Amino acid sequence: MATLELNLLSNLANKHSKPPYLRFQYGTAGFRTLGANLDSVLFRVGVLAGLRSKKQDGKTIGVMVTASHNPEPDNGVKLVDPRGEMLEAAWEAHATTLSNADTTEELLEVIANIIQVAKIDISKPARVVYARDTRPSGEALVASLEDGLRAVGAEARNAGVTTTPVLHYLVRAINTKSTTESYGEDSEDGYYEKMCGAYKKLVANRPLPPPLIVDCANGVGTFAADRVKDILGSTLPITLVNTATTTVGALNNASGADFVKTSQRLPPSLSDTLKPGERACSLDGDADRLIYFYLDESGTFKMLDGDKIAALVASFIVEQVKLAGLENKVRVGIVQTAYANGASTKYLSSRLPVKCVATGVKHLHHAAEHYPIGVYFEANGHGTVLFSPETVRTLETHQPSTPAQSTALNYLINLTQLINQTVGDALSDMLLVEAVLAHKSYSAVEWDGLYSDLPNRLVKVVVADRNIFQTQDAERRLVSPPGLQAKIDELVRRYDAGRSFVRPSGTEDVVRVYAEAMLKPLADELAFRVAGLVYDETGGDAFTRPKEFL
Repeated sequence: MATLELNLLSNLANKHSKPPYLRFQYGTAGFRTLGANLDSVLFRVGVLAGLRSKKQDGKTIGVMVTASHNPEPDNGVKLVDPRGEMLEAAWEAHATTLSNADTTEELLEVIANIIQVAKIDISKPARVVYARDTRPSGEALVASLEDGLRAVGAEARNAGVTTTPVLHYLVRAINTKSTTESYGEDSEDGYYEKMCGAYKKLVANRPLPPPLIVDCANGVGTFAADRVKDILGSTLPITLVNTATTTVGALNNASGADFVKTSQRLPPSLSDTLKPGERACSLDGDADRLIYFYLDESGTFKMLDGDKIAALVASFIVEQVKLAGLENKVRVGIVQTAYANGASTKYLSSRLPVKCVATGVKHLHHAAEHYPIGVYFEANGHGTVLFSPETVRTLETHQPSTPAQSTALNYLINLTQLINQTVGDALSDMLLVEAVLAHKSYSAVEWDGLYSDLPNRLVKVVVADRNIFQTQDAERRLVSPPGLQAKIDELVRRYDAGRSFVRPSGTEDVVRVYAEAMLKPLADELAFRVAGLVYDETGGDAFTRPKEFL
């Protein structure tokens, strides 16, 4: 560590000592907990980001300070690798170990070990770009992050208050600047111009759509959606709601994508204004998730979640690939998790290859990269479409033989510009959906009619030790505790279109139980009965079965 300023590192570390009673873990969403507990973590993430950049020969690493859809008192932080993708899995362990060093002396030892194990040349430069959402704790946490970056001599760029997808975009744009794989101008303006410009080309000569209502979750997506609204103007009339970014306690409160998905109802702010047939959508707190919804003629709430988005988008892309005469050169695949509705899997499987992977964006993204065009969306509304470099070259060099082929080819090329391929992006996905709806002349009702969701229910059981639950087959079947899966199978056989699986949470001592059946009461019943099996197996102490299922 001769070229690191140890005195500076030690002195700054002493300013951000770790609370002795807390333990931290870097998961799929990075670190996430109460913002008040994250000072030491942010300092150490700054150090780690600098080391990661050095390991990557000075390429820019991203750091996003956000807790996404979590309540406002929470906050979090995650690192972004050079192509805008999630942090390499092997470095998640480094992040966890670094965050849990109890003293400055131990911290220095952990840093030295990371340098040795990862074979980091610390004479290399370090470059980091960082941003935060609108949470009140964000400003102080960014100051802690900046101390960590200063401690390792990193060249830092503050992207300010912006969305998670913008930060991911910036990382890739910075690292591909002046290369043949340039992703776009490395500025927030570049992000909006690229995305909105492609949208305008895709909907040129199409009838103007009716206004779209966008629920901004009172979060940082408000600023981004407002920019999109201004740029697109009458091309896509947008009405923004839940935009109280400075109101204490408003963030994600009875609003946003997670609220709509989990409660399966309108944000209360729209209960008196949304009219039957009007389409609306909700972003989450950092604008990387998207859920659509509408009211039918009877005023009943209808949700169009990530599964519905995947079905709409994937079908359109397959159609354009065929129209462009590329079906023998470009294969489209879709990636889901076990939480995908069974009806969506059936619908998609009849049209293109479908792969199921373990829950978590990193698993979905990695699997989608194996397809020439890989589509992935979680049911919670997080997802995107990936075009491989080879596919992009194919699109650029393909010589269409008819005007129809030329038109479809241009649509595909513009989709590569519209879609944020670094991460799930609520606004990019929103414009993608709107472009497809415009091409298909679909209303929300017609989109919803592609297939009918099977009724489903998600239940959680608090357990003493979630680690006794082990799964296989993309988390769809239990291998431990012994015999429990056989009992679940026996239950499922009793229900028409029944399906259920049990998986441990990755972040808390709970076990999640998902169930589907042909009718909603039966899906509820199956979920609670399976949860009862889990309860009986473990002696869980925080699950109450409804009396009718006892």
